[in-house]
Amino acid sequence: MMRKALFLHLAFLVLLGALHFVLPEYHHGSLARIMVLASFAAGYNLLFGYAGLLSLGHALFFAAGMYGMAMPMRLWNLAPEPALLAGIFFACLVSLVIGLLALRTRGVAFMIVTLMFAQAGYLTVLLLGEYTRGDEGFVLASRTLAGLDLTQPATRYAIAFAFFALTTLLILRAVAAPFGRVLVAIRENEERTRMLGYDVQRYKLAAVLVSGTICGAAGAVYALLFGYAGASFASVQYSILPLLWVLLGGAGTILGPFVGTLFMFYLIDFASGLTSAYMLFAGLALLLLTLFAPQGIMGGIRRRLIPWLP
Repeated sequence: MMRKALFLHLAFLVLLGALHFVLPEYHHGSLARIMVLASFAAGYNLLFGYAGLLSLGHALFFAAGMYGMAMPMRLWNLAPEPALLAGIFFACLVSLVIGLLALRTRGVAFMIVTLMFAQAGYLTVLLLGEYTRGDEGFVLASRTLAGLDLTQPATRYAIAFAFFALTTLLILRAVAAPFGRVLVAIRENEERTRMLGYDVQRYKLAAVLVSGTICGAAGAVYALLFGYAGASFASVQYSILPLLWVLLGGAGTILGPFVGTLFMFYLIDFASGLTSAYMLFAGLALLLLTLFAPQGIMGGIRRRLIPWLP
């Protein structure tokens, strides 16, 4: 099963790589952005889809990586390479702290606590507006990585693809490993998993840490590729969006976050050309999904066509 799953996902990644050479300019740029945001959704899916922990605070991790990378570049003229590592490290540190505190709660309380932490992070960005420039944000002066010019669309696509491929294969490996199986066991029956001798709290903390670090890395890469960091990325919207993307694509599936992000990106892109109330279309899509495909697009495909799909 694992071999077939690996082959399927590698074939999908080859297809994404090939699209670089055939897509029109607009869709080429859109897909680069989608791949980074899908990596963000994939990190969220590891916690929600596999461990069963509903968080409304992942904007904090995304923003931690973004500002952890962008602020040293803005304030101290740090080179992009060490700044990127600093952003990932800062997101990892924030994930560890939030995990240790939030996991003292369970269920709805966990959801509320993560939302409160995310809002505290958003308000902190606004409070430090002298340095972060608040909602206005700031543009990154340096747009290179390992000598590559990130202002070039082809380079942006290549970096976004490499990051998405790495994230996808990393999560696929984690899900297939005993770690991922324990997370699924916790999602299905936490008490029984504890009775079997597993340290449930330690596994949940590891899930928060890995999920938050991946989301933070996505935030850092997003800022570097598209040259902007702003407080809107720390707002509650960016805690709701990954949940929406995962629900649409299929929670607990590897490709679900990408499919959901792709679907919602183009749905909003189409709807915004028709009306300023474009989020009504997103709400309608979620309503129809809940009624007719509660497992999401990839979840439905797994249930009907490919039962071995991870």
